[in-house]
Amino acid sequence: MVSTRYEFEVKQDNDGSTLRTFLRMECGITARSMTLLKYGDGGIYRDGELLKAHDTIHTGDKITLLLPPEENNIVPVKGELSILYEDDYLLIVNKPANMPVHPTKQHQLDTLANIVSDYQQSRGESYTFRALNRLDKDTSGCVVIAKDRLTYALVLPTVRKTYVAVCQGKVDEAGIIDMPIGLAKGSSMKRTVREDGSPAVTHYKPVAYGNGHTVLELQLETGRTHQIRCHLSAAGYPLAGDDLYGGSRELIQCQALHCRDVTLMHPVTKQQIQITTEIPKEFLQIIKEG
Repeated sequence: MVSTRYEFEVKQDNDGSTLRTFLRMECGITARSMTLLKYGDGGIYRDGELLKAHDTIHTGDKITLLLPPEENNIVPVKGELSILYEDDYLLIVNKPANMPVHPTKQHQLDTLANIVSDYQQSRGESYTFRALNRLDKDTSGCVVIAKDRLTYALVLPTVRKTYVAVCQGKVDEAGIIDMPIGLAKGSSMKRTVREDGSPAVTHYKPVAYGNGHTVLELQLETGRTHQIRCHLSAAGYPLAGDDLYGGSRELIQCQALHCRDVTLMHPVTKQQIQITTEIPKEFLQIIKEG
């Protein structure tokens, strides 16, 4: 196992700055993220010299951030992993429906985390499983995994997702659902629209219609649990297959919801990464039947 390295060069505009200012203003590393480097054998270095946040840096300095290896405590299980993108910092995969992201009491050995753990071992890597976006078990699509705690902190605020869903009924025009969401009475899982809930905003746009169903593109301003499912149900357009929120399973056996696109800023290059997947064939079949 090897440490994760981040390397930055000090430009003339930052000559004479403190390390703290340089990392915050030029590298996008927050004060909280800097404290993460102090754990274990990690640290911030210049030519092998361990630096402190108040140290002065100069033009041409090579600043190295070193994060120690991490333990992976998730049981590895062999399985198919559809990799969309990978480098030393990120792993982006296309999760199938009917697969939980994280282990739970009911799902110990059949999750995405288990398969990623086995994949790590096959590559001689070890890192804590950190998913930057969490999809429901029956929701398919892009899942972004950070290979270290600093990548997680840097990338999380930049992640933007586009979902595709098939809902029951005809949606004629784009719109916004702005309704607070909270737990439904007497349930530990189901959500409902309620005045004392957390703010939740969903943007939607119809892209196709057929067989009494509409294909929607959706983007979220907030990330509440079951937000899309709850909002569309409350608006009178439950997802096909989502019987928890009023949808019918006649044409599909799980909720017709897929995280199709994800964009994010790379933690080192600062370049935008955009990943796009295909819409599941089952979704298109719904609007073609009949």
